[in-house]
Amino acid sequence: MSAGTGKIFSSIMSDAQFKADSVLEEAEKESTSILGEGEKISIIEKEKILEDGKKQSAMRYQQIISEAKMNSRRMELEAREEIIEKSFKKAEEKLAEIASSTSEEYKESLKNIITEAALEIGGGELIILLKQEDVAKIKDSISSIENEVKEKTSNETKLEIGDNINTIGGSIVKTKNGDIEVNNTIEARMLRFKKSLRSEVARILFK
Repeated sequence: MSAGTGKIFSSIMSDAQFKADSVLEEAEKESTSILGEGEKISIIEKEKILEDGKKQSAMRYQQIISEAKMNSRRMELEAREEIIEKSFKKAEEKLAEIASSTSEEYKESLKNIITEAALEIGGGELIILLKQEDVAKIKDSISSIENEVKEKTSNETKLEIGDNINTIGGSIVKTKNGDIEVNNTIEARMLRFKKSLRSEVARILFK
């Protein structure tokens, strides 16, 4: 190889090496940049995953707390309802006990509810339905009830004791033709007044 050719070859090789070095350097820079960006993206993704995890945990926590509160409230309401029902049951048992006795208080109450029913109907020819044990308790009051109803309704009133009924106590009063009936048995009255009394019972029990 001549001296001139050697110089040309050296020059070409030198240029090629320079270009190769430049390309490598540029590649290294780009690689470093890509890796850097990758790390940044990785950190961002990591933070996003952690943040999403925290949000989901917080949501799940709130959901669990909310469900627990709802279950607790439901159980409390069920317990209160059970206590209220037991209170009404005890009241009914107590009324049944009074109605089975010869208590003057019950006799007076029986007279009052029959009068109340007869007035509600407006007097006239009426049938009184009672449990067998109560017939004797009211017989002596029939005349005074008739007079009171007649006086207050201006309608001639005649009360007749009809068939015995199965009840704790109280009475059913109806017109002779059966068109109008007022049920004042203890069970019926308890059922009617239960709704209005419930809030009062709850207030007394849970104040």
